[in-house]
Amino acid sequence: MSKFKSLLKNLGPGLLFASMAIGTSHLVLSTKAGAKYGWLMIIPIILANFFKYPFFEFGIRYTNTTGKSIIEGYKNRGKGYLWLYAFITLATSIATPAALCLITAGLITNLLGVESLSIITVTLLLFVFNSVILIIGKYKLLETTLKYITPILFVALLITTVLVINEGPINPVSNFKPPQIFDELGVLFLVTLIGWMPTAVEASSWISLWSAEKYRINNEKPSLKEALQEFNSGYLITTLLAIFFLIIGCMTLFGSGTELSGNAVTFADQVIQLFTTHIGSWSYVFITVAAFATMFSTCLTAHDAIARVGIDIVEKLMPEHKKFNGRKYYAIGVILLAFINFIMLYALRANMGLIIGVATAVSFVLAPIVGYMNLKNVISFDVPSQYKPSKPMQWLTYIGIFFLSLLAMYYGWILISRI
Repeated sequence: MSKFKSLLKNLGPGLLFASMAIGTSHLVLSTKAGAKYGWLMIIPIILANFFKYPFFEFGIRYTNTTGKSIIEGYKNRGKGYLWLYAFITLATSIATPAALCLITAGLITNLLGVESLSIITVTLLLFVFNSVILIIGKYKLLETTLKYITPILFVALLITTVLVINEGPINPVSNFKPPQIFDELGVLFLVTLIGWMPTAVEASSWISLWSAEKYRINNEKPSLKEALQEFNSGYLITTLLAIFFLIIGCMTLFGSGTELSGNAVTFADQVIQLFTTHIGSWSYVFITVAAFATMFSTCLTAHDAIARVGIDIVEKLMPEHKKFNGRKYYAIGVILLAFINFIMLYALRANMGLIIGVATAVSFVLAPIVGYMNLKNVISFDVPSQYKPSKPMQWLTYIGIFFLSLLAMYYGWILISRI
């Protein structure tokens, strides 16, 4: 009982991580993986969650044991590390919130029946709404809100998954043949799936900053063991829900001959209609709550995190300016991020598939670099020897870097061969 109370008290960074991760990689990519390739795709989902675990865990470990953000750790390793991470953040921040808000806007358009509004308009309103929530409430409101949204999301998805399993798989269309996984299109899909499963590796700095903010607000920090227990709970939830979405995709779409659309509004309509058709119209409430809670929580947390990271990087690169982390600069970061991503979305004509492809490909290719940078931080002199990761954890990190590097090189070879 005391362990459970301790977990509730420290609830925060792991919860935000789970809420942020359970988005595009789950609702869109895990569902598509099951719908298109079937049960075999559970292997890359589990492998991605397993091999990427140390990269995220190091964000919690470094901040808890040093009291500093992992971005400050990059600076301590050398300005080159910090500039490299600044480039990585820039490359991912101009597409990630756009992809998340576009899918969420598609769900809003479908659920509220506001087809008269363009998807661009709905996305703009969503960016404004999220910005207002974050600027007014900052971390505390975000954490409190997600303490309610995440359990609702988990329960709704669990019920949906049980209903789908109980109903059984659909009958495949005649002469159905699943597509090849290791042809060009299959590998490109794997890259997209692994790139954002459970989420982008650069999110390790996000949970680091969330941890630092929670410690600052509470004026205390938990032990490393307690902090990791809270994070591990969130990480386990993200893995389970990825499998839930895969099951839903397998049972309702695999063999149906239906392709999930790259248009955000059409995709939202397909997901909800196919689920309710398979289970029954009475299940509409579970489907809609699960889908919307999934994307809105991800949309909100990613917007907050990327704004925080951007401010922290600028502060470290310009040490002569001491107060970049104030409320005013946070508000500027939130608004600027919304503006840049809206322009990105408008320029790409709200093409969901293209925006997701850009965001995930960048994250995938850069993942081994971020993983190595995080490892260098937690084995450095910054971290006391008793808090450094164990040798098995370090070996798992090297294996994960090697695994992702091989796939990234193969992905690069495919792109070059297409030129």
